[in-house]
Amino acid sequence: MMNHRFLIVGAGFSGAVLARQLAEALPCHVAVMDARSHIAGNCHTARDAATGIMVHQYGPHIFNTDNEAVWDYVRAFGEWIPYENRVKAVTPRGIFSMPINLLTINQLFGKVMSPAEARAHLAGLGESNGQPPQNFEEQALQMFGRELYETFFLGYTLKQWGCHPRELPASILQRLPVRFNYNDNYYNKRFQAIPKDGYTAIIERILDHPRITVALNQKFLPEQAASFDHVFYTGAIDAFFGYRHGRLGYRTVTFERLEAEGDYQGAAIINYTAQEVPYTRIHEHKHFTPWEEHERTVAFREYSKETGPEDEPYYPKRLAADKALLHRYREEAAALGNVSFLGRLATYRYMDMERVIAEALEFARHTIESVRNGTPLPHFPNVEA
Repeated sequence: MMNHRFLIVGAGFSGAVLARQLAEALPCHVAVMDARSHIAGNCHTARDAATGIMVHQYGPHIFNTDNEAVWDYVRAFGEWIPYENRVKAVTPRGIFSMPINLLTINQLFGKVMSPAEARAHLAGLGESNGQPPQNFEEQALQMFGRELYETFFLGYTLKQWGCHPRELPASILQRLPVRFNYNDNYYNKRFQAIPKDGYTAIIERILDHPRITVALNQKFLPEQAASFDHVFYTGAIDAFFGYRHGRLGYRTVTFERLEAEGDYQGAAIINYTAQEVPYTRIHEHKHFTPWEEHERTVAFREYSKETGPEDEPYYPKRLAADKALLHRYREEAAALGNVSFLGRLATYRYMDMERVIAEALEFARHTIESVRNGTPLPHFPNVEA
């Protein structure tokens, strides 16, 4: 069998998992390149020079999954310590726990309701036009009424997405639970953890294979594809094509650093829901590693804005114009003979780490089968745009 030469553009979870799977299964050399000065993409973690705290450099990442195969996979590359994310929200009405749960509901309405009573109370507040919700606002008003919507979501969403909730799909809110018990764990998954040595150490171990080489500070150029049998691209799909049809819409975030003695805010993440407060949340990183002790602390105010040409894209907006533009780029991508697209930026979807890893494992399986059978390699992991 021939020795294949593969190029993977991007050293985040998508690229690293794919590289490892190919290297273990095929006689090949896998070159991984990344334009940044580090591996791990937006999951990159590093020790803060001033405080010694492990900082999530691009914002908080808490791994959570029900997928046992994914959980077993990541644990093979390092120690993970159980961690439950308990978010608080500062609102004009006071401080509450998130996601919305029985304590939140009772506090907001000044009542002492049982789960059944709270469920009936919110059902009575729900507003519906008799049709399935067509946008974020309609979904929120139908789920729990105007008071909860305006207290927790309206201002925050305007800041986070830079547009009115009526312009956003209902699916964004459908990802956030409303609980009728006192469970304030932000996630509801079997496995919730943070790697003891940080995410970058995990990805470094995934990439540690004799058939894999990694080059950093290397920007991909389309002409480089000619030197490889196949290219797997995990960057932004519109960037691959030089934005020839225009830029897809993303929101990005910036951070304002805060240092203090002891404990700054008493929690890992506190959201600020009022539109008048310019930042969306503050994250204090010593609380992501409660097994460590640090005398000083470091926190970051997080601001959301539109993604400019020099910004890192974070959250795909996926408005109607974006989806039409994505369709044009996917049509061009499907016509390429030796390039595949994988990951959240290349497929223009919001995906948690567990989904990124699961999709990379499945995509690797299809790719390995195609190589062995001599059939065309898949272009995308997902059919829908």
